[in-house]
Amino acid sequence: MAIGFDSALGVHENALLLRERRAGVLAGNLANADTPDYKARDLDFRALLEAATGQGGGLRTTRERHIGAGGPAGEGQLLYRQPTQPTLDGNTVDAEIEMAQFARNALDFQASLSFLQGKFRGITKALKGE
Repeated sequence: MAIGFDSALGVHENALLLRERRAGVLAGNLANADTPDYKARDLDFRALLEAATGQGGGLRTTRERHIGAGGPAGEGQLLYRQPTQPTLDGNTVDAEIEMAQFARNALDFQASLSFLQGKFRGITKALKGE
């Protein structure tokens, strides 16, 4: 019986890729906290993960020659964050919120990485017959 990595690893592989992408977006927000007219951006992680795993109601191709809707975290899927306190220079970055989101994203990344390590440990034990 063949075991595919997609079924063995679950959503954690896609989650790691999306968390990495989100870390870059959040770091960009923090780097531009003092840039006039900069608009804070973020990813809708849940929607992107559902799209990446095929669980969402988003666009999917039904034939191999159809044009795809893009990767799991393409540039077009960046959303603008709603400012809680507008500034005079038009910047919508709230450094405290961005740092909290960055820390939460890092914890979630570590959790997905730990789950993947456990899956690989289990696969290795199964292959060794332990």
